[in-house]
Amino acid sequence: MRLLARLRRLPGDRRATVMIEMAACIPFLALVGFGGLEMANLTLTHTRISQIGLSAADNASRMASGSSLSLLPVSEADIYDVFLGAEKQAGGLDFEQNGRIILSSLERNEDGGQWLHWQRCYGELDVASSYGVQGDGASGTGFAGMGDAGAEVTAPPKSAVMFVEIVYEYQPLAFGNWLGPRTIRSKAAFNVRETRDLRSVSTSADTPDMTCPVPAEPEAAT
Repeated sequence: MRLLARLRRLPGDRRATVMIEMAACIPFLALVGFGGLEMANLTLTHTRISQIGLSAADNASRMASGSSLSLLPVSEADIYDVFLGAEKQAGGLDFEQNGRIILSSLERNEDGGQWLHWQRCYGELDVASSYGVQGDGASGTGFAGMGDAGAEVTAPPKSAVMFVEIVYEYQPLAFGNWLGPRTIRSKAAFNVRETRDLRSVSTSADTPDMTCPVPAEPEAAT
């Protein structure tokens, strides 16, 4: 009888209502809170990647400062220093494992056309340049430059443009399955600040090889 009486009173019982409501709402509030934190982190990472690309292009444009008596070529050590600075700036992102910087020297060829003279890469992410590989445009005028179609960056005569592409696989905090794979891409370009010897890149035995991997050729259909 007591049990039946309690059951009859249950619909009108208001005790502990707040606790029940909180118990129902807390999972939703936690989901919204962590989701907001994830989106904020994603936005911040986008900003950081963009800043790293700008800094790398700016630093590359300052390489090989010469004098009034001679022009210095860019060295592999100069390029490595640019990449090392980018890695320091990317502290906490584990950039070397999850990203890649592609630095290209866009110049003029002997025919006055655009020429991707050399290209160097840093980072283990397996991606290639979206705008060309080393040697593109070595002759003729068929290579339009680097950048999106219709808005290509071009090098002025007797100078060069340091063009940087940066790609990073975002590492989520907690919502990896919900966000799915997120690849952040950014690009930046700076004219070289001072006249430099553009003929070649000088090598050094104690500098790591930063040459970009050759993109794999697609297998022929059989």
